[in-house]
Amino acid sequence: MTSFVTTPHTQAFGVSAASEFQARIDALWVFPVKSCAGISVQEALLTDKGLAFDRAWMVVDAEGEMLTQRELPRMALIQPELPPTESNTPELVLHASGMAALCVSLDAPKTAKTQARVWNDVVPAFDMGEAASVWLTQFLGDGFGPLRLVRFDETHPRLASPQWTQGVQALNQFSDGFPVLVASTASLDSLNARLAQQGVAAVDMRRFRANVVLAGVQAHDEDRVGLMTFATEGEPVQLNPVKPCPRCPIPNINPDTAEATPAVGDTLQAYRQDARVKGAVTFGMNAIVLSGVGQVLRVGQRVSADWAF
Repeated sequence: MTSFVTTPHTQAFGVSAASEFQARIDALWVFPVKSCAGISVQEALLTDKGLAFDRAWMVVDAEGEMLTQRELPRMALIQPELPPTESNTPELVLHASGMAALCVSLDAPKTAKTQARVWNDVVPAFDMGEAASVWLTQFLGDGFGPLRLVRFDETHPRLASPQWTQGVQALNQFSDGFPVLVASTASLDSLNARLAQQGVAAVDMRRFRANVVLAGVQAHDEDRVGLMTFATEGEPVQLNPVKPCPRCPIPNINPDTAEATPAVGDTLQAYRQDARVKGAVTFGMNAIVLSGVGQVLRVGQRVSADWAF
């Protein structure tokens, strides 16, 4: 395992040189629209619901039921764009081949109240309007009727499963169930080594939709650690990995073409079954926010934890 020299400056902001697990943030990803492409960022504000704007929007059918790449693989080809922090025109912009850009104001009046279902949770949301509906339906097709884009109502306390949070009331928006997904570059490298043995091209982390990607650790070390402390410039951020992330067929979908092949899922099946989730195939750890709301996570920041086998 690669170790990092922990400077006095780093120690002052919460990372312990004595911790058994030492890592650094290798990449940060925000996925504004559930199941659409993500945005690689150098820094991200941590909120009580995860990274700012992560899974804040969702595509639904006319009945408000969530739609993902499971039903509409072409969602992978929709590339969101968020404005720079200093922008005077804060908009979510959606790009897709052959389509004019769709602009959705971040400050739009939240008056079109509706409801949306994400898995078993029916939550209040705001409809983003007819232009967004026409755009999505034109690009993704009308097989599910007119599609709608909805934004999560941040005043609603959608909680992660208390079965896994040890009673902590962990908030999230339209994520599958937890506010932050943590994975590591080494875990991806391990998968790609197995794919290479089969003559299959390497895949990248976009398929796994992780928010925080760690470097400096061995493959799947993230599965075996407890509370993670991130060395920020203020109050240390603490994320607690609480549940291995079971994998559906979405990692089989090529994010550049929206075409699916079974190689990734089949390969993971051979070595990534986890008894903690009844033998489901897992990759990455779902984490909850314990402290550091309002702090900024940055690529390169140090991370420490102790083992929790």
